[in-house]
Amino acid sequence: MNKRSHSGLWILLVAAVVLEAISCLQYFYSREAIRQEAERRAQSELRRAELEIDAVTIEMEAATKMLVTLAERYIDNPDSIAGATRTLLQTIENVSSAGVACEPNLFPQKGRWYEICSSREMKDGEQQIYTRQIGGEHHDYLQTEWYHSGLTIDSCWWSEPYYDELGAQAMIVSCTHPIRNKQGQIVAVACVDLSLAYLENVSEYLKIYQDSYYCIRSGKGQQIVTGDDTIPGRKYQSYDEFIEKTGWSISIVIPEDVIFADLNRIGMIVGILMLLGLALLVFIMWHAGKNVLLLIDSTARNQSMEKELHIAKTIQMAMLPNVFPPFRDRLDLNIYGMINPAKEIGGDLYDFYIRHDKLFFCIGDVSGKGVPAALVMAMTRSLFRSISSHEERPEVIVSMMNKALTDQNTENMFLTLFIGVMNRDTGELVYCNAGHCAPVLMSGRQAAIRELDIIPNLPVGIVDDFAYQAQTTTLQHDDILFLYTDGLTEAENSKHEQYGEQRMMAQLQASVGGLRPRTIADNMEASIRKFVGDAEQSDDLTMLVIRYQTPAIIMRNDIQQIPTLAEWVDGLGLPDELNMPVNLALEEAASNVMLYAYPEGKGDVIIEFGRMKKDGQEAICFTISDRGIAFDPTKQAEVDTTKSAEERPIGGLGIHLVRQLMDEVSYERVDESNVLRLVKLLNS
Repeated sequence: MNKRSHSGLWILLVAAVVLEAISCLQYFYSREAIRQEAERRAQSELRRAELEIDAVTIEMEAATKMLVTLAERYIDNPDSIAGATRTLLQTIENVSSAGVACEPNLFPQKGRWYEICSSREMKDGEQQIYTRQIGGEHHDYLQTEWYHSGLTIDSCWWSEPYYDELGAQAMIVSCTHPIRNKQGQIVAVACVDLSLAYLENVSEYLKIYQDSYYCIRSGKGQQIVTGDDTIPGRKYQSYDEFIEKTGWSISIVIPEDVIFADLNRIGMIVGILMLLGLALLVFIMWHAGKNVLLLIDSTARNQSMEKELHIAKTIQMAMLPNVFPPFRDRLDLNIYGMINPAKEIGGDLYDFYIRHDKLFFCIGDVSGKGVPAALVMAMTRSLFRSISSHEERPEVIVSMMNKALTDQNTENMFLTLFIGVMNRDTGELVYCNAGHCAPVLMSGRQAAIRELDIIPNLPVGIVDDFAYQAQTTTLQHDDILFLYTDGLTEAENSKHEQYGEQRMMAQLQASVGGLRPRTIADNMEASIRKFVGDAEQSDDLTMLVIRYQTPAIIMRNDIQQIPTLAEWVDGLGLPDELNMPVNLALEEAASNVMLYAYPEGKGDVIIEFGRMKKDGQEAICFTISDRGIAFDPTKQAEVDTTKSAEERPIGGLGIHLVRQLMDEVSYERVDESNVLRLVKLLNS
């Protein structure tokens, strides 16, 4: 043998030892993994059984409380109480029987014992409900444990399992709760019975291995479900779960030889395969070097692709507005947008900009994911900017984008799209929806939310000549428009449950009133992350939040606040010739409110500014509101300026001056508030 042959033999020997060691370690860790898997499987099924039992017990507790509510409503009428027990059984199918046990002589006409009970019984092959009085010397419920516990425990209490001969006529557990009269005294006990027959359904998935069995014990150790006897000398693994509401414990018992049966068979096969593996070792060593080179080359290509995708994502995100707040010199708009792609790059988009004092914005969701969707997204954003730069009707913008994308849609991709054009001065919003999710309108004044009324229309990219329709609404001061893609509502957790619109609306309701758009989006994203947990993100998540605020000033009910009006009016950008008359009219109107609306001197005066059209002519409008006592200054009679100051009655000059300076003055009482509107026509 030459030196090279000796080296080869040593390599084979070392390889054999290494393989044997690896096999032993693999067997040990496989055994441990199988044991842990059996434990996880058992614990999972036990938790499933616990959840099923918990769901039933929660339903029974709700039924018990419902019976308590009905009984307390009719506590002076024993016949109505009997009807309440019958109604409960007709309403909730899982209740086997329900009753109300009264304190001795509560109803003298019924005698010392009065326990009215409704139960289900089979008659002529059909289930029927029977209601009867079962209390008496033969059934002295006053001595039972459930009755005493129901009197002393001021909440739902669960009994030990027992056989009910008079009511359900089956093994049951009872949930009790005290009943009070109108004076708050406990005068009876509500008792809702649950048949333990439903445990048969639980048993179907608790027998997870051959020869395994389960048992259920009550809190006092009573066997509710009895398992098989163990075989002496045979080792078992036992797993337990405690059910807090009922105090029960569920156990699954599994023979160890059953758990590791497959592993033992595999161990024999592995021993044989090891011999074959040694024969193949030389061949593997010869090819190892070549495979390593291929792996290095593949890794390099993957790293290059990941780098290119990262660059693509950076370019894609740079196309969208990403500086917030975007308009630092425009206090009437506060906007925030965010995109969280499911993959490195995604197909969602949002965009917005201001042209001719109008806000143009959009949000969209391209079908599919990855590079193709990202390319369509980039094309869509470019089309939006290009078309809306010379067209402000959203239905026309969508139609032109649809035509362009349909003509080039060789891959049959489409996208949902929502485009809006908002007048910053009036809050008027004209919008067109192309199969997208309905935005949510959050009212700052009413602290309420609702979905925006939409015409669905078809998504973009399907029918090139589809006639899209626009809609119009008006945003009020401090209203917030929340736009999103379906990646929000369809976000799934590990159980494949979706986040859904109900959770979204609840989260938005909690955020309404004073929160900034970024805070609303951040809170929504945190809520989704908490719901999803460790589950992989299934779709792109995009949100666009727009808050509209009319120029406004809030003053305390203090005449010393009046000088601040002049600076505020100067900042509205009115024609120079209007600054002085507008400021004078506002000072008189605000002073009038402070003098009459708040006689006790506490309160706020809010003045809002807006633009409007009056009889086809441009106009400015000031709305002065307060929550003081009702006072209509417009009802004051016109001042006769031809009379001398001594001849005229005191008062009325302030509103007279306002009428002279403004073109229209009106008043109304809205939601316990005084609302005075001053309108001034431009160029009048």
